[in-house]
Amino acid sequence: MRLLVIEDDATLGHALQEFLVGQGYAVDWLLDGEPVLGAVTGQVYDLLLLDLNLPGMSGLDVLRQLRAQGQQVPVLILTARDGVEDRVAGLDAGADDYVTKPFELAELAARVRAFARRRVGQVQPLLELGPLVFDSVSREVRVGGQRLALSVRELSVLEMLMSRAGRVVTKRQIVNSLSAWDADFSENAVEVYVYRLRKRLEGTGAGIQTVRGFGYLLDVDSAA
Repeated sequence: MRLLVIEDDATLGHALQEFLVGQGYAVDWLLDGEPVLGAVTGQVYDLLLLDLNLPGMSGLDVLRQLRAQGQQVPVLILTARDGVEDRVAGLDAGADDYVTKPFELAELAARVRAFARRRVGQVQPLLELGPLVFDSVSREVRVGGQRLALSVRELSVLEMLMSRAGRVVTKRQIVNSLSAWDADFSENAVEVYVYRLRKRLEGTGAGIQTVRGFGYLLDVDSAA
């Protein structure tokens, strides 16, 4: 899942980026609103975290322009404005949700997870496929009640494959979803993480098939 944070406070923006990367997301960060329209045109994002008090173009203006151009990317507003009128204005401009500063990182993480579940049509925090159970709250995968020891990247790749069960996921889709602008993450790296995941999944009754020329498919029978 790829996120774009638009926050002009450098300390907060950096902290948000580090925190969300630690949660397993690819996170790009902009300090003002002017480049947002170009960024979302050149890259597909799953969620925008948008501050309202931005230099130059305000967050509300950014949001209005996004919606006027037909951009349907979900937007979570980050705002220090806690008045009802401000919240109504944001929602009317096309925001999907908001959090009021100062906020707890745990709450922000929960709201991002809710968007992630909504994106794949998942209502519950648990994603189950055959023997695999992915808990989006604790960010862990269990097999038969036993936790699989996975790195953040391995977990993110497996989550993507599980959320698209029955469909082929291309290397490019994985790179686009998990790689931030400044991250050294390539299709070759995807191969490495898939190789590691195959090792982790041995004996679980689940496996990852390579569909040559296309990508990967998570199959609950291929490792049996």
